[in-house]
Amino acid sequence: MNNLFVECMNRAPSLILNNVSYVKKVVFPLETLIVIAIGSALFHLLISFVVLIIAQLIFLGHVPWTAIYFPLILAPLLLLSLGLSWFLAGLGVYIRDMTQAVSLATIVLTFVSPIFYPLSALPANMQGYVKLNPITFVVEETRNAVIFGKPFNWSGWLVYTLAGALVAMVGLAWFQKVRKGFADVL
Repeated sequence: MNNLFVECMNRAPSLILNNVSYVKKVVFPLETLIVIAIGSALFHLLISFVVLIIAQLIFLGHVPWTAIYFPLILAPLLLLSLGLSWFLAGLGVYIRDMTQAVSLATIVLTFVSPIFYPLSALPANMQGYVKLNPITFVVEETRNAVIFGKPFNWSGWLVYTLAGALVAMVGLAWFQKVRKGFADVL
C-alpha cells in the first residue's frame, strides 16, 4: 500500500510535464494520465499482494478469511491517491521543483507510518499523530485483515473513505481549474 501511494505521489508532479504533446497538440483528457499512473501502481501492488498470499500459504498453511476485505481497505487509499495526484500534477506544471519536495515528503511519511512496526508499539500519546498519516489506516487494516485475521474497522473505513472522496473531488476541481493555463506555461 505504501508503494502505491509513494509511486503515485512521486510521479504526479512531473506527469503533465513529461507529456507536453498531450497538452499542446492533441485534445486529450489530461486527468486520465493520473488515472493511468494509479492503474500502473495498482498493478504493482496486486503482484505484491499475490506474492504475500502465496508466502502465507507456504509458511503458515492458510490465509485468514478476512483477507477478502483487502479491496475494501484499498478503495479509500485509491481515492486519496487520485485526489492528491490531481492536485500535485496541476501544481507541478507551475512549480517545477515540486518533484523533489514531494519525494522528500513521501520518504518522511513512509518512516512515520507503522510499516516497520505496529501502531501499538508507540506510546499512546504518539499514536494520534501517526494516525494522521494517510498511510497508517490502510497499513494497519491490511495487516489486521490479511495477516492476523482480525475483524474489519467499519467506522474507521467510512471516515477514511469519505475523506478520500472529498480529497478526490477537491483534487479534480483544482486540476480542472488550473489546466486551462497549462499550454501557456509549457
